[in-house]
Amino acid sequence: MALSPLPKWASKPCIMGIDEAGRGPVLGPMVYGCLYCPLSYQDNLATLKFADSKTLKEEKREELFENLKADASIGWEVDVIDPRELSAKMLKREKINLNEISHNSAIGLVRRVLGMGVLLSEVYVDTVGDAEKYRIKLSEIFPGIKFVVSKKADSLYPVVSGASIVAKVKKPFILQNFK
Repeated sequence: MALSPLPKWASKPCIMGIDEAGRGPVLGPMVYGCLYCPLSYQDNLATLKFADSKTLKEEKREELFENLKADASIGWEVDVIDPRELSAKMLKREKINLNEISHNSAIGLVRRVLGMGVLLSEVYVDTVGDAEKYRIKLSEIFPGIKFVVSKKADSLYPVVSGASIVAKVKKPFILQNFK
């Protein structure tokens, strides 16, 4: 399978949002989604009517997901964490708690997008645990990127709202195919 060429905009400063689906009562996998686009496209995101995906009906989320997939100025990725992996990590002798698992997923998504060659300058994340400690942790790992970590980021920042839609739309699809 050949990789698609990186869009020209990816070499200019880009923003990324990260959010999850399935962190509450876990049924099936926990899915982290990210959405990224050029910084210059940020105002356009607001016009796409993304919202915190929990406030949208399933049909509306799917419609918005189709729109973002068709938009050449937007990229997205997901990280799927198998429930068996969640349980194994949380039940080990040296336990890894759900916050740490979540942080590692977000860090992995940032690494993946950077590894594709996307020039990330700002990343917006819905907080897991203490927002300031999480921001410092991310900033220490990725010193060239500005991180904004906040509660309700999926309601405040369209780039996180878009990531929320990616995660929420992909979770039922993954759950249906989950064995």
